[in-house]
Amino acid sequence: QVQLVESGGGLVQPGGSLRLSCAASGIIFSFYAMRWYRQAPGKQRELVAGITSGGRTNYADSVKGRFTISRDTAKNTVYLQMNSLLPEDTAVYYCNALMDGSSWYYWGQGTQVTVSS
Repeated sequence: QVQLVESGGGLVQPGGSLRLSCAASGIIFSFYAMRWYRQAPGKQRELVAGITSGGRTNYADSVKGRFTISRDTAKNTVYLQMNSLLPEDTAVYYCNALMDGSSWYYWGQGTQVTVSS
């Protein structure tokens, strides 16, 4: 079965950092684009960052320069390094895997990130 398991969330102060991890199993990892979404209370889920199977990255304007997405094929894991965190970054962060050339996708269960003093 396909599983995407997020970890690394928690409570941090504004200006702090966190690194989220998403470990994938049950898929051929190298065939998938990996993405991070987030959903804040009362808001729609939004795309934060993505990385293609070839390593090309893209970011939401709101996080550009602060967040970095990367992937480790050997570990079947995608990461989101989050620096200079703001209260507005508070949300549940979800991992998403999208198969190349298809509409097949999978979601993780999410990990909570709270930025507060």
